Amino acid sequence: MQTNMQRVADHLLRYCKRPDHVEHEQTAIHRAIVNDSSLVDQPNFTRISTRTLHELFREYDQRFFLGQTMQLVHQRSGSLNFRLSKRMTKTGGKTTRIDYGHKSASGRVRSYEITLSSHLLFQGFKTPDPKERVSGVVCHDRLEATQRIFEHEMLHLMEMLLWVHSSCAETRFKSMARRMFGHTESTHQLPTRGEFAKRRYGLTAGQWVEFQHEGKRLTGFVNRIGQRATVLVRHPGGELYSDGHRYRKFYVPLGQLAPESMKRD
Repeated sequence: MQTNMQRVADHLLRYCKRPDHVEHEQTAIHRAIVNDSSLVDQPNFTRISTRTLHELFREYDQRFFLGQTMQLVHQRSGSLNFRLSKRMTKTGGKTTRIDYGHKSASGRVRSYEITLSSHLLFQGFKTPDPKERVSGVVCHDRLEATQRIFEHEMLHLMEMLLWVHSSCAETRFKSMARRMFGHTESTHQLPTRGEFAKRRYGLTAGQWVEFQHEGKRLTGFVNRIGQRATVLVRHPGGELYSDGHRYRKFYVPLGQLAPESMKRD
């Protein structure tokens, strides 16, 4: 008689549905989140919480993983948590496993956590005709992108539960991602802050810019791009930098910067 883990493992390794069936299930989840979620009231939502991730988990668990994910977590003497991160500025999602030192009657106690980058989700889909590529799939709204990232992280979780180790560079992961969700890549193309600044404002690090400060027109170069741009302006009373010049540091909203009108060699 098959154990629960063997049954789920066989399901994942043999899953073979027509692409239109997979797309139908993904669309049904998309519709359910918009219709039933307490925060996500539109595909390009402006608010999201960990409650939304719990809602996504329940939908995907029932539709793609036989409703057995939490059973596997408990079999591993583990717990499962969800988190949103504003600090993840390059990675769309991350799944981690923490092994604690003590053991229960059924084995070592573990904690599993799926984290999605709220920063990257809200960085994208700001143009009039928004499209971003996630896991090789074109996404037309923020919720579709959230789903593609969540699907990727769910597969990492299942590999950890069933086979301990997980890698999206390995054949098994790629095969499951393609068969179950239609993923053709293991990366996202959601814009980072730097890419967003270049796309929206034509700004890049190292670029010379002009801006207004206390009624004066200042000129400097972009040293770093975050929520605001860090601009260094030469000033005799400023901090000495490794290039031998002294600079004052200004934090300027991206929309208040303009390319410097003077050409430099």
